[in-house]
Amino acid sequence: MEFNPEQPPQISADNQNMIICKNCGAKLTFAPGTLNLKCEFCGAENEIVIDEKEKEEAVKENDFLKALENISDDQLEEVHTVKCKCCGAETTFDSNVISSKCDFCGSPIAVDSKSTAKVIKPKAILPFAVKKSQGKEKFENWMKSLWFAPSDLTKLAAQDQGLSGTYLPFWTYDAKTDTFYTGRRGENYTTTETYKDSQGQTQTREVVHTNWYRASGRVQNVFDDIFVTGTNSLPKEYLESLEPWNLQDLVPYNESFLTGFKTETYSVDLKQGFENAQEKMQSTIDQSIREDIGGDKQEISTKQTQYNDITYKHILLPVWLSAYRYNNKVYRFMINGQSGKVKGERPYSAMKIILFIVAIIAVISLIVMLCSK
Repeated sequence: MEFNPEQPPQISADNQNMIICKNCGAKLTFAPGTLNLKCEFCGAENEIVIDEKEKEEAVKENDFLKALENISDDQLEEVHTVKCKCCGAETTFDSNVISSKCDFCGSPIAVDSKSTAKVIKPKAILPFAVKKSQGKEKFENWMKSLWFAPSDLTKLAAQDQGLSGTYLPFWTYDAKTDTFYTGRRGENYTTTETYKDSQGQTQTREVVHTNWYRASGRVQNVFDDIFVTGTNSLPKEYLESLEPWNLQDLVPYNESFLTGFKTETYSVDLKQGFENAQEKMQSTIDQSIREDIGGDKQEISTKQTQYNDITYKHILLPVWLSAYRYNNKVYRFMINGQSGKVKGERPYSAMKIILFIVAIIAVISLIVMLCSK
């Protein structure tokens, strides 16, 4: 077959999720850090063409209230997923895979009963920039850096299937808020008082008192791209620890970027996602109220917030995952597939900790003996 660099990669008629090489017809996988689909057989690089107008359209905000009332069919897609019976994560698998393990909890999965659902289609995706080899190196270095870890733990880092690339669902929300509040403003003043010290001597000291006054008012805030995870498969605080994400690198959603990777379907829907976003907005709103109240101390009694001009985006972000079991307990490790930032769970060796404490006690005892001579 003659290689034609102008010809785009082809989608297999037998499998709509399989993209085949324009040169030899083999299955392609996305090459992290590039905009290419690379063929492992003939080495041909199949470019993923990104249209600038489509890119602008992909990062446009969507009307939240309209979507809740009636979302159009062109904003939906039908997905086929496999649900883990242990942790509930719903991910996609290649059609030729009959069994695998869950990337979120490490449990075995028999891919014998795929389910189909209609979900909101992601409009933008942040492609993997960190290669699997780089991810495995970070995993190994992280394992080696763990203090008081069991001695045989590092063997897990050498497993070929220890790291899996998965695109995770996220929502971002924009909103303008208008908050009416009531509360109290505290203004401090000092007085001088006398007292007897422990020796019976008369002393003086400054004592701070507070006068409280009623306060009420209105504050307005503008929120842009409040991040909300669309998955319950991983702890929210873990995913938040992988931030920041550079959304300037978002590209239009294209199945070409998914080849060779898994994708999790969101379990936090659009409405619940905004409720979670509202929780994240509260600290900023409260800070605005306290600044508006002024004084030395502030108390917020009531607040009523109106949310206006609410928009959203549904995006996919890249994460390398490893879920490994040690002594029948699951530990998870994850890497931001764009920046390489890591977060992980780890076991501890009770014996190493005990030996360390014994060593410290022995050193202290030796120092005391030497000093007493």
